[in-house]
Amino acid sequence: MKNTLITLLCLVFSFAVCAKDRLEVYEDYDIGTEITVVTTVKVDPNMGDVYLAGLKNSWVKAVTLQKELGFIKDWKIYGSDLPNSGDFNMLLMVTFNNSADLEPSKKKYDAFMKKWSETDEKMSNEISAKYPEVRTITGEYQLRQIMMK
Repeated sequence: MKNTLITLLCLVFSFAVCAKDRLEVYEDYDIGTEITVVTTVKVDPNMGDVYLAGLKNSWVKAVTLQKELGFIKDWKIYGSDLPNSGDFNMLLMVTFNNSADLEPSKKKYDAFMKKWSETDEKMSNEISAKYPEVRTITGEYQLRQIMMK
């Protein structure tokens, strides 16, 4: 009985050793075409609401306009429930339909600037100049979804 159990265990482990040790793109998983750009931010203690107020009148206003113009698919802000842990406590995310939407475009720039007033530009510059007083950008990432088969 003991020898049979040992033999069975050896067979099970030998199959595990033969298992695929690396996956192949498009065979074992697919890569999405959407791209999400994520900025990780460490907002100073008790400054989250101050930072969000600034974002509302600068970054949020800009990405909302870009979404209305169809230049981006979506945008999001995530805040940590545990704001004092880790290297960041807030995420700013912008999702593009595909990599082509990341390419520079005079046509898109002109369309955006037509709706983005000089007042908007001035306010955005004034607000963002004060960001270093309340936050530190800790990273920036360009991500694609991986879909396992």
